[in-house]
Amino acid sequence: MEDKYINLLTDFGFKRVFGTESNKDLLIHFINLSLPEKHKIKDLKFGDKERGGERKEERKVIYDIYCTTKTGKKIIVELQKTKQEFFKDRSVFYSSDVIRSQAPKGEWNFELMPVYTISILDFIFQSEIENPNYIHKVQLRDENGQVFYDKLYYIYIELPKFVKKIEDLETELDKWLFLIGHIHELKNRPEILKDKIFDKIFHTAELANYTKMEKIQYQESLKIHRDLVNSLAYAEKRGEKRKLLGIIKNCVEEGFTIRQISLITKLKEEEIKTIIEEQGWG
Repeated sequence: MEDKYINLLTDFGFKRVFGTESNKDLLIHFINLSLPEKHKIKDLKFGDKERGGERKEERKVIYDIYCTTKTGKKIIVELQKTKQEFFKDRSVFYSSDVIRSQAPKGEWNFELMPVYTISILDFIFQSEIENPNYIHKVQLRDENGQVFYDKLYYIYIELPKFVKKIEDLETELDKWLFLIGHIHELKNRPEILKDKIFDKIFHTAELANYTKMEKIQYQESLKIHRDLVNSLAYAEKRGEKRKLLGIIKNCVEEGFTIRQISLITKLKEEEIKTIIEEQGWG
């Protein structure tokens, strides 16, 4: 039986809810629930999701969602589905690219606009540390714990740690995180999720509202998502996930084509592309 609502953990679903002009109000609402009170935003405009380096040999940076507020604040919102060894480094690299892009040509007093990174993770990124918290807010602080620089802010949300059931949802952020991870499992809209702000989410996520072509695009995205989840789960079960990712990384560095990597790893080409993009090896 076909699901009533799309899976927001697919590339199609995530960008349909968060990355379209018509749903900009949803993105603003989610961002404001994630940020501290003094950092709240009122409006934003979407920016170019792909940035190239200043020199030809520099690596391209591709964001899921990149936007700027009316006051100039820069915001990166991303969905990360696979764990990677240097995820924190990648996160800092992406934000530093946004910092560097603010430098104009000519004279400049070095004043920067704030940069916020909100990462929704479908994995536990600090599994070596026992911490029940599923939201991590990170800033640059000095040895006394005082904020040294308040214009660089990271928020990491570990979805696997968010285990609240419908009846346990309390805050609006609770409800958002539940919908991101589980809306595709719902057959009907629960009473607790009938806040007005969620009207648009349910309407956007309902497959009955999509054209035939949009449904095809979603099904393709869903298949890639399921194949990736199944492949990594199988590899992890056999203790081979790290090895598999290492093979793909080495192949990319050696200049192998997607087709060649697919033949070597037995993964589908779309799965390879997704892994390479998420690991930042492109």
